[in-house]
Amino acid sequence: MNMDAFSLKNKIAWVTGGSYGIGFAIAEALASAGATIVFNDIRQELVEKGLAAYAEKGIAARGYVCDVTDENAVQALVAKVQKEVGVIDILVNNAGIIKRIPMTEMSAEDFRKVVDVDLNAPFICAKAVIPAMIEKGHGKIINICSMMSELGRETVSAYAAAKGGLKMLTRNICSEYGEYNIQCNGIGPGYIETPQTAPLRERQPDGSRHPFDQFIVAKTPAARWGTTDDLQGPAVFLASDASNFVNGHVLYVDGGILAYIGKQP
Repeated sequence: MNMDAFSLKNKIAWVTGGSYGIGFAIAEALASAGATIVFNDIRQELVEKGLAAYAEKGIAARGYVCDVTDENAVQALVAKVQKEVGVIDILVNNAGIIKRIPMTEMSAEDFRKVVDVDLNAPFICAKAVIPAMIEKGHGKIINICSMMSELGRETVSAYAAAKGGLKMLTRNICSEYGEYNIQCNGIGPGYIETPQTAPLRERQPDGSRHPFDQFIVAKTPAARWGTTDDLQGPAVFLASDASNFVNGHVLYVDGGILAYIGKQP
């Protein structure tokens, strides 16, 4: 096998919301495979935080302020990147939000906001990069989906609806643009150790695990939370020529949760 198929040398990768967390980890992996990294975030202070973190890793990333729900702003950003860096070869739709509110207590405004960031924005960003990918004759789009693309759970109606829609957007981009040698796939993370999930993993005053931590570990055949490192290999694979005949697929990186019904009580 030619391992050069996994190389991203001379490729330009745009990671939305790539200042920290999962987006940063994926961008770091793409950079290690040779890609030039472009990222955006919604506020200047987040972009500056990201630039500092990339610099600490020795990665010469380009950072931009952009609201990915604003179609005009996204089109302007893509044009600017093409002028300053080059044509985007790889798009990682990572930016996302969640609002944990019971459905009957959730306002339609909050529901729309989650769908806007988690579903409309990937549509807007993909729409912005696809024409140049068609012209170039190749492109990779990776949508960060979720186990909630397959499962429901209390308090996440908007998130699950958006991520389920993102799974189908992934398949439709494949269906519509696969003939142009564009591959659109998804990564569905399981429960990942990030600063945002840290409170759910804190030890209780008596030394026991947080109840949610116990629940996740019991539901995961791997018997642990995932790490952002667990997402790096799948991201490089889906961004590289090694996955050129993989299209419309969601790769769940969940330690086996979706395969497991759980232990009998």
